[in-house]
Amino acid sequence: MLVGIVFGVTLSWTGLSSPEVLREALLLDNAYVYLFFASAVATSTLGLWLLRRARARALLTGERVGWVRESPRRNHVVGSVLFGVGWAVADACPGPIATQVGQGVLWSLFTIAGVVAGIALAQRSSDTAPARGREHSGEALPATGS
Repeated sequence: MLVGIVFGVTLSWTGLSSPEVLREALLLDNAYVYLFFASAVATSTLGLWLLRRARARALLTGERVGWVRESPRRNHVVGSVLFGVGWAVADACPGPIATQVGQGVLWSLFTIAGVVAGIALAQRSSDTAPARGREHSGEALPATGS
């Protein structure tokens, strides 16, 4: 819960819960959001690399920190396109939407309802998918030394 509060405060403080800031980024009028994302990716990449190198274990599960490399598949491309379209229409992604709800922005309730509906539809689709397509349907992947 503390991590969520810090994340929400950070999104609010940096302006990333503002539809105007996100719209400027999507229109390529301002590089601020992309630089912010790049710094987050660089920080997490370095942190995960150091944790894996130190053979660290997850605090809750005790599993070794690691990841599985896989080639992009159709569901990755479709999911990223849907995410991008939703982001462009709503001027927000899930983190800022939760922050907007926490700030009391009433119209964000409609946006979060759309997110919840999308998650429910994706889960239903995953539950009815053939077994061969379900190996990466949200279930935990084993950590490997790759």
